[in-house]
Amino acid sequence: MTALVAGLGFVPMALNTGVGAEVQRPLATVVIGGVISDNLLTLLVLPVLYSLFGRKTETEAESL
Repeated sequence: MTALVAGLGFVPMALNTGVGAEVQRPLATVVIGGVISDNLLTLLVLPVLYSLFGRKTETEAESL
């Protein structure tokens, strides 16, 4: 939820065409891309990596 609000907060900055937009627009696109990629890595890739390489306890090893 926090990342969604942060990403949406930069949308007006990314779509700005006024004075100083040539500096603000690249910054906003980088921040939006970072927020999106951070969420994908945290919610999708990290749990998969943890399930593949996570250490198993003795009780989990005995049940398998």
